[in-house]
Amino acid sequence: QVQLVESGGGLVQAGGSLRLSCTASRSIFSRNAMGWYRQDPGKQRELVARIFTSGITNYADSVKGRFTISRDNAKNTVYLQMNSLKPEDTAVYYCNGVPPVINYWGQGTQVTVSS
Repeated sequence: QVQLVESGGGLVQAGGSLRLSCTASRSIFSRNAMGWYRQDPGKQRELVARIFTSGITNYADSVKGRFTISRDNAKNTVYLQMNSLKPEDTAVYYCNGVPPVINYWGQGTQVTVSS
């Protein structure tokens, strides 16, 4: 069964921090890479961070140095530590494989950063 469950979002002031969690079904988690995506209304979903099974990570330029992705293979869980948050980080955040599972996304978790 395909499953993605994101949590940890919320409302935070600029400069604050949040930690997102995502538990995935094994069929997704065992993929070569897992990623965190975000989407603002009216905009395309973008990949902000990914982590390979090897532990290698990549980040979008907009979050580099502020966000850290990690994974716990024993728990099929991927995390996103977000520090120094900015209002432009406001979005719904999703996790998925990289590339993502076709036509399947979890409910996402809303992150709102106030100025």
